[in-house]
Amino acid sequence: MAIKKVYLDESEDECISCDLCADTASEVFAVPDKMVVKPHADFVKNDAEIREAVDSCPTQVIKIEED
Repeated sequence: MAIKKVYLDESEDECISCDLCADTASEVFAVPDKMVVKPHADFVKNDAEIREAVDSCPTQVIKIEED
């Protein structure tokens, strides 16, 4: 399944700005204050890196939606 959306969900925990997501997928994530998804990020090209960032996030606040 292809990733159609990547977002920050702080409903249970907060982003701790550790930069792990940006280190893992620098073309998709930036952490100016909290994690943000870069505009026009290519989810198809960076699928594996996005999934790795989701799995390795220490607070599990990075979420994806698939189609």
